[in-house]
This record gives sequence, structure tokens and C-alpha cells, in this order.
Amino acid sequence: MGVSAPGCAPAAGHQAHPEIAPGMTGIPFAKLHGAGNAYIAVDGRGRDLDLPALARAMTAHHTGVGSDGLVVAQAARVAGAAIRMRVINSDGSEAEMSGNGVRLFAKYVLDRGLAAVGEEGGLVVETGAGLRTVYPRIEGGVMVSGRVAMEVPSLRPADLPMATDRTHWVGEALRLPDRELRVTCLSLGNPHAVHLTEQPVGEFPLLEIGPQVQGHPLFPRRVNFEVVNVLSRTHLRARVFERGEGETPSSGTGSTACVVAARVGGLVEPEVAVDLPGGTLHITWAGEDQPAWLDGPTTQILEAQWPHPEARQQRGQAPS
Repeated sequence: MGVSAPGCAPAAGHQAHPEIAPGMTGIPFAKLHGAGNAYIAVDGRGRDLDLPALARAMTAHHTGVGSDGLVVAQAARVAGAAIRMRVINSDGSEAEMSGNGVRLFAKYVLDRGLAAVGEEGGLVVETGAGLRTVYPRIEGGVMVSGRVAMEVPSLRPADLPMATDRTHWVGEALRLPDRELRVTCLSLGNPHAVHLTEQPVGEFPLLEIGPQVQGHPLFPRRVNFEVVNVLSRTHLRARVFERGEGETPSSGTGSTACVVAARVGGLVEPEVAVDLPGGTLHITWAGEDQPAWLDGPTTQILEAQWPHPEARQQRGQAPS
């Protein structure tokens, strides 16, 4: 089936997409979410796809399917990986890694038999931040949740990168046009700036401050921004402003960054539940030189087909 909004005019900057005529080829896809963080997954093996354009079209909430990003399966290029994942943000930019994205990608891949788990029971995925292994929980023949070993967190500014000569940025001041925030900066294969605050995160002006932090000159490749309340030594509440997306209901690497920042500050134990607007994720981090672990649900919302640009040409329409 084609996914469209019959009778609705496309928003400015977006093209309306035709239905798939009989005999024409569409791109099969699935939409999935993990604690409210939604991704569209497609099998890109053997397909020549314009991934930035496809992501912008499919993730659009009014004229597309709507999601926080696109994860694409490709053939692995490195030894030890069963399959490769690329993460394309809704604005068409490419991310190094997504914690929820890789768990949802694993569900898409394993449920369809596109790749198999290894001898130790995990699916080894090649990402832009290196290899990640997802350990699935299977019920009724489908993956219902997944645990993934994240990168060993790095507090070195050069690893984000940051435009500073400092050797770390923990609880340091970040100057914005009308305020100053204390942030801890770290890398999990992608960059994060975490603000621990006593102001309830629900009252924090994230939509105003998020773009200022994300585009701050200190972060030449932009940065993901998290605001966090410490509720107890095993419980955090957070909101996340992602590069290339804006505020998102949930984020795996964002939740992990929150726990790392709080633990570096001596505020939490190794195992922490993180409440986000979309649900709860569970993070484990033993400390320095150890990888962080992310655990949470994986749910498929729907599967369908997206009209391929070639199908539009077959109907005598110029491709967008």
C-alpha cells in the first residue's frame, strides 16, 4: 500500500507522493519505536537511494510517515559485523549512531531474517561510530526488547569535538545570548552536552535553548543537548534536543549521556532508570573505561511501501 494523506495539500517545501500503481515498485519499510523514539527502517541493500531526500520526505509528520529519523540496512563493510546501519536524521543529515535506532534496527533486521545473531547471542552491527552488539529478547518469534553495549564514554573534548584546549568539560559554564548554563560534555560516538538542573525539566524552555546549545560555536559539528533532574540515586527525569531533529520523546544515547554526567558528578548509582516524555529506558554504567549499556522496548507500529521515484517517472511525472 502507498502511504499518503488523501485530500491534504502538501506543506510548503514538501512534495505530495503518489499512490503506487499496479505493477510499480515501492520501497518496503517499517515504522518502529522504542519508548516513543520512532524510526523508519528500510532495506537499502541493492538499492540506489538518495538517503537524505528519502529521510526528509518519509519522516515529515504531515506529508510523510512521520518519525525521528531513518535507519537503513546495508551490507557490512568490516570484519565481524553481520550488517551495516546508517542513521539519517529528519533534516537529511547523517548521525554516527543512535542507541534507540540501533535497537529498533536490530528488531527490523532479525524479525525479517536479514541477518542473524552470532554465537554469543548478539547481532553485531556496523555503525558510523564503530561496531555495536544488540542482544535481543525474543517472544513469539519476534524481538520485543533489546540491550546494546554503547561506546565507552569519553570526556575528552577532542572526541566530540569541541573548539577548546581544555582536557575536559564537566559542569563548566556555557555562555548563551541571555543566560549561562553549567554543562558536562561527552562523547558516546556522538556528541552530548548535559545540563543537570533543579528546575523541573517540564518547565525548562528547551525549544528556545536547545537550538542555541546545538549550534554553539564551541561545537563545530553541533551537539545533542539534554536537561536532567536527579530524582534519586537510581532515577532520573530528562528531555532531549537532538541534532537534526529537535526535541524527541526519547533517546538512547541521550539517556546514556544523562547517566554518565550524573555519575561523573557522584549523583547516581551504576544502574539508573531514565524517564523521558516517551517512556523509560534503563542504563547501566560501571564507570571509567567501561562501556555503558542501554536496555528498553522495541515495538513495530506498521509496515507498508513508500512510492519509489522511478514509479513516478513511469507515470510520466518528473521526479522530485
